[in-house]
Amino acid sequence: MHPVRKQRLYVVLFIVLFSSAAIGLVAYALRGNINLFFPPAEVAQGNAPIGQPIRIGGMVVDGSVQRSDDSLAVRFELTDFKASVAVVYEGILPDLFDEGQGAVASGELGADGVLRATEVLAKHDENYMPPEVADALEQSGYDHKGVKQ
Repeated sequence: MHPVRKQRLYVVLFIVLFSSAAIGLVAYALRGNINLFFPPAEVAQGNAPIGQPIRIGGMVVDGSVQRSDDSLAVRFELTDFKASVAVVYEGILPDLFDEGQGAVASGELGADGVLRATEVLAKHDENYMPPEVADALEQSGYDHKGVKQ
């Protein structure tokens, strides 16, 4: 093989290997940042991964909000009217968070089926609902206000 061709082959191989390694490292780094949405019915069926970051959305069950007396810990349930998922959150809840309202909780699902939330989001007015929550409620036969259609 001619020396110039051999040198070009080495350069091309180096570029291919370096690019493959870079793509692999980027994919590995992004894998931990994926945050998938699951409605409560899928979580109850066992379709949600345990110990990985996920989002669960639905309506806050009336009478389910339990606040701790000595900390900012709050326990509540989210429902899509097919199933409910318990959520534990320690922190300040959004001002619009209330029973019977739509909410999305981000965190990790424990083996006990309780979501340990790191963030809780509430809808910002009566007309808005996150698209994932609206789709989950619609599939269970309810509108964005929790009224049976």
